[in-house]
Amino acid sequence: MTPIKLIIGLGNPGAEYRDTRHNAGFCWVDKLAEALRARLAPQSKFHGLVAKAKHAGRDLWLLEPTTYMNASGRAVVAMALYYKILPDEILVVHDELDLPAGAVKIKKGGGNGGHNGLKDISAHLTTPDFWRLRIGIGHPGDKNAVVNYVLRPPLQEEQALIDGAIDKSLVLWPDLLDGKFEAAMLKLHTKPQPKASPTQEQP
Repeated sequence: MTPIKLIIGLGNPGAEYRDTRHNAGFCWVDKLAEALRARLAPQSKFHGLVAKAKHAGRDLWLLEPTTYMNASGRAVVAMALYYKILPDEILVVHDELDLPAGAVKIKKGGGNGGHNGLKDISAHLTTPDFWRLRIGIGHPGDKNAVVNYVLRPPLQEEQALIDGAIDKSLVLWPDLLDGKFEAAMLKLHTKPQPKASPTQEQP
């Protein structure tokens, strides 16, 4: 078990993006910072909002890149290099089109599923072998509608499901920080995952 030293929430900066589907990662890290009583503050050398916390006597860093989603890797690699954090000590929290709203899963490595934030982080770290916490937001059903879909707020019933997924996974933060990913996965996946809503937002 390798403890996590850096948690990154993905999203886009600015009030116009705050409540969009693409900012689920920001929301998760905001809530973790609150739980840890850590304050996120701008740090220009890391291209984002940064907070330092302690867990089990270890330093933990939280990061929300303010580079916009497609350039998230610049912020991640800046912190990883400065604090000598390895890829398997990193957890990236992000929205996931391939999971229905309300589902949440953990995995290490693999493809980016078309997620530009993950793609840029993998490129900057020169490896995809970091941990991901995937928060389901559902799919619009048409790949041409994806950009507008992720940059819009969820429908009210979808928001309730996404909030539930965030809260359910946040409860597991001690396991995640200690690198107990198998235990965390078991707790997440023993309950049935919600099914996609039959009514999808129209592009």
